[in-house]
Amino acid sequence: MSLSAGPDHSTAADMDGRTSDAVGTLLSLVAHGTATSRAELARVTGLARSTVSQRVDSLLARNLLVERKGAPSMSGRPPMVLSLHPSVGLNLAADIGATHARLAVAQVSGEILSELSMDLDIAAGPESVLESVDAGFEHLLSEVDRARDGVQAIAIGVPGPVEFSNGVVVRPPIMPGWDGYKVPAFFSPRYQASVVVDNDVNVMALGEYWDRQSDSDYLLFVKVGTGIGCGIVGHGRLHRGAQGAAGDIGHIQLAGNADTICHCGNTGCLEAVASVAAIVGNLRAADMDVTTSRDVLRLAEEGNHLARRAIRLASHQIAEVLASVVNFYNPDLIVIGGPLAEPRGDLLAGIRAGVYRRALPLATKSIRIETSTLGDRAGVVGAVALARAQMLSPTGVRYLLRSHNRRGAGT
Repeated sequence: MSLSAGPDHSTAADMDGRTSDAVGTLLSLVAHGTATSRAELARVTGLARSTVSQRVDSLLARNLLVERKGAPSMSGRPPMVLSLHPSVGLNLAADIGATHARLAVAQVSGEILSELSMDLDIAAGPESVLESVDAGFEHLLSEVDRARDGVQAIAIGVPGPVEFSNGVVVRPPIMPGWDGYKVPAFFSPRYQASVVVDNDVNVMALGEYWDRQSDSDYLLFVKVGTGIGCGIVGHGRLHRGAQGAAGDIGHIQLAGNADTICHCGNTGCLEAVASVAAIVGNLRAADMDVTTSRDVLRLAEEGNHLARRAIRLASHQIAEVLASVVNFYNPDLIVIGGPLAEPRGDLLAGIRAGVYRRALPLATKSIRIETSTLGDRAGVVGAVALARAQMLSPTGVRYLLRSHNRRGAGT
C-alpha cells in the first residue's frame, strides 16, 4: 500500500471535528511499519517536524498510537519508536463455504484471539446465512469480553464471484438467492466498521501467503472442491482483475469434453469435469457408493482402482489448464487446496507431473507445487489479513479515527 501526504492545514483539534486525511496518513505509515518515529514520518511525508509532532501527540492522546524506547542506536541513545496502541480495536473475519463457515476475532496486528466453526447451508440465502455469521461474531466478541463498537474492520469470504469494489455477489453458481446481494449492507447497521467482501479462493490465497510470508513472491492458490478456482498473489497483493473475476480457471474449456454441461451454462469447463462434484458424479454413475470427498478419499486409500483413476484423471485435466497459467504468470509457488489435496496423494502427484511436462522449462525452473500448510484454516487466516489491510486502507483509517473520536466524546 502506498501512501502520500498532500497539502493540509488541519490542527490537533481536527481529531475532535472533521476527519483529517493527514492524521490518517501518519497513522497508516506507522501501522504499516513504513515510518515508526517522528523523524521518519517527517522525512516520508515532507511535513515539518513540529507539524508531525503535533499530530502524533493527538494520536497518542487518543490511544491510537503508543511511543516507547527502542533498541539503543550507534550513539547509545535509544530512539523513540511508534506503534499502534494495543487497544486500538479488533477485526472480525469469516470464511463462508457451501456447508460450513469458520470465523475469527483478531487483534489489528493480525493475531487471532479466538475462532469457531459452524455448519450452515449457503443455499438458505444471504439473510439467513449472514444472521448465523453475525451470531457467531457476537459469540466470539463475548469470549474476548469486547463490544461491537470495538470492531474496526470486517472481512468476509464467500464461495462465488464478487465485485470487490462494492461487495456485491454476482451470479454465483452455488449460492441461490445471492445474485446482486450487497454483503456490506447487512453489517453496516450492526457495526461502525469498514466491511470488505471477496471470493473465498482469493481469501485462501492471501491466507497461504500470509502464513508463508517471505516464502514466495508470486503465488497461485488452487482450490479443488465443489468448484475449482485460483487465487493470484504477487508481492503480497491479490490480483483481482478489473471486476474481481481474475483466476476463475474453473470455467476454462477443456478440449474433448463438449458433451459435459457446466452449471454456468457452457460445456467442457474444467469445473464440470474435474471438480469434487464431477468426480463424485462419475463414481456414482459407476455404481460406487459415494456422496462426499471423504468417500472418494476413503476408497482411494483402500486401493479402489476406479476412485484412484478418477482422481488421477482430474489431476491431469487440472494440470493441463495450470500449465498454461504457469506459462502466462510464471509463479514460484502453486499451492493446491481443497478436500482431495494431500501431501502424498494422487491429486498433487498428477498435477505436479502434468505441469512440469506441459509448461515451459524456464517457467518451471524454480517452481514449487505443494499442498496447503493451513488446510481448512486458510480462508479464515486470509480473511484476518484482508480485514487488517482494509483497516489500514484510507477508508478503514477514516472509520478508525471516527470511532475513536466518538469514544473520546463520550468520556
